[in-house]
Amino acid sequence: MFQPLKYRRVLLKLSGEILAGDKGFGIDPGVIGTLVNEIFDVHELGVELGIVIGGGNIFRGINAGERGLDRASGDHMGMLGTVINALAFQDMLEQRGIDTRVMSAIEMRQIAEPYIKRRATRHLEKDRVVIFAAGTGNPYFTTDTAASLRAMEIGADVLLKGTKVDAVYDKDPMKDKSAIPYTTLSFMDVLQKGLKVMDAAAISLCMDNNLPIVVFNIGVGGNLRRIVTGQTIGTTVS
Repeated sequence: MFQPLKYRRVLLKLSGEILAGDKGFGIDPGVIGTLVNEIFDVHELGVELGIVIGGGNIFRGINAGERGLDRASGDHMGMLGTVINALAFQDMLEQRGIDTRVMSAIEMRQIAEPYIKRRATRHLEKDRVVIFAAGTGNPYFTTDTAASLRAMEIGADVLLKGTKVDAVYDKDPMKDKSAIPYTTLSFMDVLQKGLKVMDAAAISLCMDNNLPIVVFNIGVGGNLRRIVTGQTIGTTVS
């Protein structure tokens, strides 16, 4: 049955930690397989999909100082972690018959295309899923900021942040059972209350360009499809 789409072009942000599953480190093929099923569902509806994946399951640049490393070097190591995740995702997507391109902000032509805005847009128009790897290519910027930036550049209708929790809460729901979920928030609410949605640079970028963010649980089957077809899921920041 045909379902009308609320969002035609989408940027999906996934944390690297999600890919590790219960292991906490590395890549769990079962988790990627589940995510691929979700992506396959919305791709079949005609959604044009870009993906930004973090690298926290392999290396977190922000923790570099604790290991005696320079922050910039640590961030570059983290960017390479995102490329590993992107290649794993590409492989699983193409096994499902979805034409996929990995575009890297750091040039590595043997395994990924260099990121070029016009080429990325053309891939999306041709029904290819585009995975944006290596963050922004610059240290001191998170993959949240990269997701916001790429969403603007490709003209996405919405930025979807897939997480392990079902919404944004006023407190950490893992630590405090009285935590209350938000259905909607303004960008200023997020910044003023210090809510853990995305980092401040990413939120500011979305606010300046009026790009809505939806935070939702990517682990619940069908949630991605529900959002793109207009159902209210998770927390919408606008």
